[in-house]
Amino acid sequence: MTIEPEHQARERKDLAGALKDLRLAAGLSGERLAVRCNMSQTKISRIETGRALPTVIDVERILAALGTPQEVTQELLVLARRANVDYASWRAYARVGLYHKQAELRALEQSSRVMRHFLPAAPTGLLHIREYAEQTLTRTVASEPSRDVSRAVEARIERQAVLDNPSRNFTFLLTEQAVRWRRASSRIMAAQCAHMADVSMKPNRQGPRRDRRVQAPPLHLSRPLSPP
Repeated sequence: MTIEPEHQARERKDLAGALKDLRLAAGLSGERLAVRCNMSQTKISRIETGRALPTVIDVERILAALGTPQEVTQELLVLARRANVDYASWRAYARVGLYHKQAELRALEQSSRVMRHFLPAAPTGLLHIREYAEQTLTRTVASEPSRDVSRAVEARIERQAVLDNPSRNFTFLLTEQAVRWRRASSRIMAAQCAHMADVSMKPNRQGPRRDRRVQAPPLHLSRPLSPP
């Protein structure tokens, strides 16, 4: 998953331009397309000018209204998924609610066949144990943490069911920093590392060429991890 701002801006611009070109090719005004999509004309304009990033559902509705061919639809939905995942930040998560963002990520994962994660700083929520998830999410939420974090943790754990879906293919590439960053006590960190190792050994249900594997360097410690 690429996270550079320049890459995010390019994907957002590409998506906006493609949607506008398809509307013009269909001979529709922005107002007419808005009616077909049950959106406001202002929203359509903001999407096409790149001032607003459409959700995957928004893009699906627009493409369905335009009668876009299936192959083009799939290509643009992939672009929309990447743009949305790259654009999301933990500040935005806290603003709209961590639980709702977990639900959105779950929908993205369930609608994707192949998922590749580059994790330079921390493991993705798909690889978290419950205690590690509680630690990482608690530090994010400023208001009503007990209620919001509890729901978000439960939603994050529920997301992990997709890992056992034999029709999905996952690649997780973690840097050493992502594995070593001490965001919890030594006991929790050890359990988290053990869990990622267990996930990497999940039975291959799609044959030897479709192994869902966690790729991470071994963790060698010269001294115990200190509690936070």
